[in-house]
Amino acid sequence: MWTLVLRGGARVAVVTAQWYDAFGVVTRGRVQLELRDGEPGPVLGHDAGFWLRGTGVRALRNPGRRTAKVRIVTPMARTVTCQSARPERQSLTEERHEQHE
Repeated sequence: MWTLVLRGGARVAVVTAQWYDAFGVVTRGRVQLELRDGEPGPVLGHDAGFWLRGTGVRALRNPGRRTAKVRIVTPMARTVTCQSARPERQSLTEERHEQHE
């Protein structure tokens, strides 16, 4: 289990092979699911849970200005990494370190 941190306006691509069995729960802020065709999907608020497997979601986006957090659970307890050149990747790394302290 780990936490994905999305600063205001940030977007993280969902790579199917890496997020195959991932289940997310929004623990802070709001997160919008971006669908495979690029259309905006639903905006999920605090305590909303969602599966990524078989959903056609290609990215998670923070539509607000405040930082959003999503707790990610994978049944196999394997490491999931996000490939992104944007600053939110750094936030993900920082959050992982906070969990282990």
